[in-house]
Order: sequence, then C-alpha cells, then structure tokens
Amino acid sequence: MSFVARIRPEATEDLLDAAVWYQKQRQGLGHEFLDDVLGTITNIESNPLMYPVVHRNTRRALIHRFPFGVYYRIINDVAVVVAVMHCGRHPRRWKDRA
Repeated sequence: MSFVARIRPEATEDLLDAAVWYQKQRQGLGHEFLDDVLGTITNIESNPLMYPVVHRNTRRALIHRFPFGVYYRIINDVAVVVAVMHCGRHPRRWKDRA
C-alpha cells in the first residue's frame, strides 16, 4: 500500500533549519542531510507502517546517517509529517504538534 507524504509547515522549517546548520559545518553536508531525509520520507510513503509508534499514533522514522527522526501520523492514505527533529531534543517539542 502506497501513501502520499504531506509535510506540515513546522516540519519544513525544522528540515530547513537543520540543513542550513549542516551546510555551515561543511559545504555540501546540508544537501546530503536533505537527501537522506527525503529518502526516508520516500520510504515512509512506500511502507508507512514499517516504523514504530512512539507516542499515541505518531510514528518515528530514524535518519540513518544523521541523528534525526521524521515524526509522522497516518491519516487515511496520507502520512502527515509533523516534525523533523534531532533525537536529542525534548520530545515535548514534537508532541505539542501531534
């Protein structure tokens, strides 16, 4: 079963902030981060039930190379991305969005 991902504005802001930070660390690293996150979102679209539920009905897909998670909820046939956050951040930040 294939789903469509919809990225909420707050998650887009998370994603862009992190990409800018990584780009400042090393030229090209921000683009690599974006590629990894977008690859993970593609995996979510292909198999949204593959990732574990971490809070109520919010799931988390970990990014392999970077210490970030994509937090999303399945609503009908849409995977709604509510946050893209560093795994060391307090969970309250994304839970308030869910």
